[in-house]
Amino acid sequence: MLPTALRPASPMVSEPGLVSLPGGWFRMGGADRDANRGDGEGPVREVLVSPFRIGTGQVTNAEFSAFVAATGYRTGAERFGWSFVFAGFLPAALRRGAQRPDAAPWWCRVDGATWASPEGPASDVQDRATHPVVHVDHDDARAYCSWAGLRLPTEAEWEYAARGGLDQARYPWGEQLTPDGEHRCNIWQGRFPTRNTMEDGFAGTCPVEAFAPNALGLFGTSGNVWEWCADWWSTEHPSDPASLRDPAGPASGSSRVMRGGSYLCHESYCNRYRVAARTSNDPGSSSGNVGFRVAADH
Repeated sequence: MLPTALRPASPMVSEPGLVSLPGGWFRMGGADRDANRGDGEGPVREVLVSPFRIGTGQVTNAEFSAFVAATGYRTGAERFGWSFVFAGFLPAALRRGAQRPDAAPWWCRVDGATWASPEGPASDVQDRATHPVVHVDHDDARAYCSWAGLRLPTEAEWEYAARGGLDQARYPWGEQLTPDGEHRCNIWQGRFPTRNTMEDGFAGTCPVEAFAPNALGLFGTSGNVWEWCADWWSTEHPSDPASLRDPAGPASGSSRVMRGGSYLCHESYCNRYRVAARTSNDPGSSSGNVGFRVAADH
């Protein structure tokens, strides 16, 4: 148990869609037996975050649609003309001959795949208004934040909030992935990538509030979609006292941090739905399982 000085206080809702958190010291990172080597999950270190506000859920299609309607913004996927879609969501005609990354052949390049047409031109988000927006790159997320008078969370803020006040628990709700057999997040069940039993009720994205929030009021910090953070990626974590207060990551880099895992995460290859887990991506890339949530100063 954390000393009193390191325990987060109760959250206080500050405005619709945002929760105000008091900040404080917490133990960031993990030394989990299932940690992904090379991801820089450890060492565990005590980090201080100042009071801040953060979105209770990921930005939804409805919210992003309002931004586009107000500004005429075009995402990177729209400008480039394509994005990556999970092969299992595509008809055979689109899967055949599609370009696929060697390291992740379950992704297909699909011309016309965008936030508004997640599986290509024949698809839409009419019945997914409360699902997280996807096919957004880091610049798209920042553009939305700028329009809304907000920002992306730092990685430290994201983890502090995602932990829900629990010290070093594997998940936002505790140690067990499915306590008493109950699914608490949207991830892959079955054999990846060929068979998804959908025991949690979903094959792809789900509404951002489909599962119960953590103790600080945040929904979906495990699974559903990856979330862009503000930080550049590094697996080195400075230990000098100044770097442990409101850490913001390196000053530059080639990849940005993503947190939380997605509906495609499975224990057989990507168990990054644990709270300490982290990964990165090219800030100009987009796919059908990456979104974001917003943050703001207190």
